[in-house]
Amino acid sequence: MAEITEKPREIGHALTVSVGGTSEDNWELRFPQSAKIFAKMGREDSQVTSVLNAVSLPIKRASWRLDPNGSDPDVVRHVSEDLRLPVLGEDQDKPAARRRGRVAWHEHLHSALLALQFGHMFFEQVYAPGTDGREHLVKLAPRRPGSLKRINVAADGGLESIEQSAVTTPGGVSAPASRIPVSRLVAYVHDPKDASWTGSSVLRPAYKHWRLRDRFLMLEADVLDRNGMGVPVYEGSELAQDPQKDLAYGQELAQKVRAGAAAGAAVPAKAKLSLVGVSGQLVSPREAIAYHDSMMARAVLAHFLNLEGKGGSYALAETQSDLFIQSLQTIAEWIADTATQHIVEDLVDVAFPDYDGLCPRIVFDPIASKKELAAEALATLVRDKVIQPDRDLEEEIRRRYSLPGKRPRQEAEADGSITAPEDKAKHAEPAELAQLVDAAKSLMELGMSKDQALIATGLDKLMESTPGEPPGEEVVSDG
Repeated sequence: MAEITEKPREIGHALTVSVGGTSEDNWELRFPQSAKIFAKMGREDSQVTSVLNAVSLPIKRASWRLDPNGSDPDVVRHVSEDLRLPVLGEDQDKPAARRRGRVAWHEHLHSALLALQFGHMFFEQVYAPGTDGREHLVKLAPRRPGSLKRINVAADGGLESIEQSAVTTPGGVSAPASRIPVSRLVAYVHDPKDASWTGSSVLRPAYKHWRLRDRFLMLEADVLDRNGMGVPVYEGSELAQDPQKDLAYGQELAQKVRAGAAAGAAVPAKAKLSLVGVSGQLVSPREAIAYHDSMMARAVLAHFLNLEGKGGSYALAETQSDLFIQSLQTIAEWIADTATQHIVEDLVDVAFPDYDGLCPRIVFDPIASKKELAAEALATLVRDKVIQPDRDLEEEIRRRYSLPGKRPRQEAEADGSITAPEDKAKHAEPAELAQLVDAAKSLMELGMSKDQALIATGLDKLMESTPGEPPGEEVVSDG
């Protein structure tokens, strides 16, 4: 085997020509002018807005966390505080530090998901020294597609930099042209087809349907405007001395006819003005509009957006949504992997230059895994000991079902609202006493001592006031 004496180098390249097989053949949709088209689609069209919300809202709603991944606790804390992400396994209700001067992950996620609409989304990393002497990530500044004029790519397909155009706002605020190197960038590029770093918009397959549907909508408006009340037709009078002048008057009259509460017209004797409808069958563009709407939803596997509540639609929607949720899970994993590599690892390298260990990872709960529990389902989980009720759970249940807050026990016992445990044990029937004994045994299995379990169930008072061994004492034993 030959000895390698120098660093391996690539022989080929990853670049493609502008007229290559994988290049965009619609010049209107080529970068950078594509940003204007995709922005217009998302801004003006209700179906496109539904599609974009369908692919982004479930990802935003998922719970995002920072997995320590075996890294140093100081590193985990530093990254968690800078990104405002809770650490996996820690108490989610603990007080959070102030957000000022730090990145808000959910705001960043909202902007990062614009890569689905435009195909790409870039962010500039901004660091600043903190009071602890370490560098902190204070901003992930969006560099939106509409501000870019060029994306520079190396021969091996790696990103080199992006360039922004100079701009002056109507308010007089101006910014010069800028070039941002890759070392300062976080790049989200969705489904790239080549090495251009422009990615593919989820709206690209829907573009032609959007164009055609837009034309059909305007056609439908023309059809309704033209044929909604019929076409005014004037028939000249037999008594007219100048027929041509009479027809000219009639044509002007017909063209000015409009519907309204005070609409009307006067015609000469023997003349006639009528509203004539279309003879034969009128072709409506509504079916074509509905077809192109459904095709736009299919572009992101959101078939269930096309269901209209007909027989079997709800069962079919649940079946079709499974594949759609899997696609969202894939998109969220792509976001998490990109952020881990280009945000978390970069932050660790900048803040801990001598650290060479493992890095935390950004993770999230499975998409659509948040379920609302009904009271019956929660009772079943408690009964089957899947979860143990505690104060936090009780407070959450009272809040969710608008129940009054829990009163202090001494106050409730004083006015007779509840019975003290010891009184309940003293006056319990044999069957109730057996239940108290079982409850004490369960508390001991959960880690309570015998005395603590007896006090909690009120059996301690019963043992003090009853000579000998109370019923069930053989059950409530340390053994």
